[in-house]
Amino acid sequence: MKISYNWLKQFIKLPESAQKTGELLTDLGLEVEGISAFQSVKGGLDGVVVGHVLSCESHPNADRLKLTKINLGNGEEVQIVCGAPNIGAGQKVPVATIGTVLYDEKGESWEIKKGKIRGEASYGMICSEKELGLGQSHEGIMIMNDELLPGTKVADIFEVENDEIFEIGLTPNRADAMSHWGVARDLKAGYQQMGKHLELITPSVSSFHVDSRSLKIQIKVEDSNLAPRYCGVTLSDIKVGESPKWLQNRLKAIGLTPKNNVVDATNYVMHELGQPLHAFDAGKIAGNEINVKTLKAGTKFTTLDDIERELHEEDLMICDAEKPLGIAGVFGGIGSGVTEDTTNVFLESAYFNPVSVRKTAKRHAINTDASFRFERGIDINSVEFALKRAALLIKEIAGGEITSDIDDLYFKKIEDFQVFLTFEKVNKLIGENLEEETIKSILASLEIRVNNITETGMGLTIPSYRVDVQRESDVIEEILRVYGYNNIKIGDKLSLSVANSSKYEDYKIQNLIATQLTAQGFYETMANSLTTAAYNNLSEELKEEYQVEMLNPLSQDLSVLRQSMIFSGLEAISYNLNRKRNNIKIFEFGKTYHSYVSGREENKHLSLFISGERMAESWNSIPENGNFFFLKGTINSIFEKLGIRGLKTKTVKSDIFSEGLQLSSSKAKLVEFGVVKKSLLKKFDIEQEVIYTDFNWDEVLEMTRQQKINFTSIPKHPSVRRDFALLLDQSVSYDEIKQIARQTEKKMLTNVNLFDVYEGKNLPEGKKSYAVSFIFQDENKTLTDKQVDKMMKKLQHRFEKELNAELR
Repeated sequence: MKISYNWLKQFIKLPESAQKTGELLTDLGLEVEGISAFQSVKGGLDGVVVGHVLSCESHPNADRLKLTKINLGNGEEVQIVCGAPNIGAGQKVPVATIGTVLYDEKGESWEIKKGKIRGEASYGMICSEKELGLGQSHEGIMIMNDELLPGTKVADIFEVENDEIFEIGLTPNRADAMSHWGVARDLKAGYQQMGKHLELITPSVSSFHVDSRSLKIQIKVEDSNLAPRYCGVTLSDIKVGESPKWLQNRLKAIGLTPKNNVVDATNYVMHELGQPLHAFDAGKIAGNEINVKTLKAGTKFTTLDDIERELHEEDLMICDAEKPLGIAGVFGGIGSGVTEDTTNVFLESAYFNPVSVRKTAKRHAINTDASFRFERGIDINSVEFALKRAALLIKEIAGGEITSDIDDLYFKKIEDFQVFLTFEKVNKLIGENLEEETIKSILASLEIRVNNITETGMGLTIPSYRVDVQRESDVIEEILRVYGYNNIKIGDKLSLSVANSSKYEDYKIQNLIATQLTAQGFYETMANSLTTAAYNNLSEELKEEYQVEMLNPLSQDLSVLRQSMIFSGLEAISYNLNRKRNNIKIFEFGKTYHSYVSGREENKHLSLFISGERMAESWNSIPENGNFFFLKGTINSIFEKLGIRGLKTKTVKSDIFSEGLQLSSSKAKLVEFGVVKKSLLKKFDIEQEVIYTDFNWDEVLEMTRQQKINFTSIPKHPSVRRDFALLLDQSVSYDEIKQIARQTEKKMLTNVNLFDVYEGKNLPEGKKSYAVSFIFQDENKTLTDKQVDKMMKKLQHRFEKELNAELR
């Protein structure tokens, strides 16, 4: 939000510089993110002075150029070459002296330098309106008033305004500070706490009166819950035109483009007082009536940006007797706005339901200054005051007269909120004992009225414009921000309590695994749990009826909670690939959300993604892409770290994986992983292979807690290794070999490992060769060859019988 320093000074005589004022605003909770300079004329006309043309002669070397002698004041005379057709002796003209910086229409600067033009020296430039940024005329130089003295600064003549603009990062709860008046009110409280009692100057509306009652617009509100207060008044015989310079400068300073005097007046009052207003061309209001109501779904309406929109049945509309004129609190219609031909206007000032306005604005993807304020909650009791202020301002700058009484539909007066504040709670939350008089002084500066005082606390009345102050803790926060966070003393003693927690707490296990993954070259990501419902169409596993929808989504891309972790990961991969980061290893701890008939469920997950090379490029390593087996090794290392063993493996059939596996315990599925289908990757413009893992983290945690650590002594006797080269059918998996081996020799067999795979020449069709090693060990004695041979024969027999295997 932009706030003008000069504009603030209309309400409060600030005793300090903009920099110091900005520091105070930040201390008060209105964080100033930056201060920028504003000049109503770019460059401020620095270096441009009034010059008197003493003589004007033809250039000896150019027919269209003139040689002039210019008096710049203080006896200084210079020669300037000028090509303007209207230059003549005796004129008073604006002169940009040597070193002056001027700006073109694009904002690009250029410096006036001493030079030669067709052989004649030129010491400056005589300027046109356009070159100075004072108008659009550039057919000739600007001729100035004859009474001006040479050397007079042109900036003083045209009252160039220099301002400083605060960029305030306004938090959503501070609806009261969405205006210059609101910010000035906070500054008054801040300076009062510093011992500086400044007067807050309130805009006057005492001169408001009805000139005649010749144009009456009837107002009807169908649902007072959607429009608790609606005011309107008419003005007639106005002249729509350009706003005065002071008003244009105020709007330009805060980034608004002036339109015309009527529209500019409503924008000015909105940023002055925080109350949005809207002016309708009264001649375009059919039946001389305003109806505030909702219309049936599907109704077409064209807004001021010339976009035809389809209305929702809950959109509150401003209508006349025949048609809609504007979306209440959001945007006006193209057919009812003020134009150069407008002579009569109906001026609207209202309080619309914040939730209704926000839903409508988000539905139509419209964000206006008006909706910004209505969504957060304006002061319902300032609606009429702002209307009077705007009507008087329009009358001042556009002429005309007020031609109706104010029609004020205020259905149920909103009372100021009551809060009881206890001194004990104040001191406890702030951490310092504040004196009663200090508390009362701060509350008074915030316009919070003290109704009664007891030994334990005080009864308070909160003004209606403080919609965010509803609880005792809210009041204490107000006291603290005005008292000053920096004024709270830091004690010499720090008290801490040590909490006893299990080593199996979720966050501890997450940190353990995250540390391991980062050591293996992975980066942790955190994605938004909100996503688009369109992803439901990418997998049959995602059901529309199971999705959790947002009632008031920020956009269609963030309208539902995710049912799967894969899509946010693919978004991250696509984002990085588009920025030439081709080697990606990422992981995320997150949740998925489902709405079943039995109720809503949240499930924790750990997802891993690998795409591109597994290691960073280096002279001492061969580039190799991360593949299915590399990811499997990463998964096994996680389970090893958690002490989880003995998992069952089976193939996964899914519309996400082109090939994949599932690891599960006897009770639940723990993880699925595999190569993501190319058809799915194409949806995210990903051309390289992606391998994805999805851990059911809740089940992993549960199994981790069940694991018991067993300690055994290191074996004193050597182990023995034997190898088999097995000829197998293509359908046989290594896991089957491993399981059979474990079942055959449960006591002596300590390890099974696949160390070579061969498929190709010299093998029968449909066959492959596995080289498998077996490690045997007896804890009590050294194994003999005879014992090992016997165990190997048992293994060979099982492989031949159950897998149709042959020894090569």
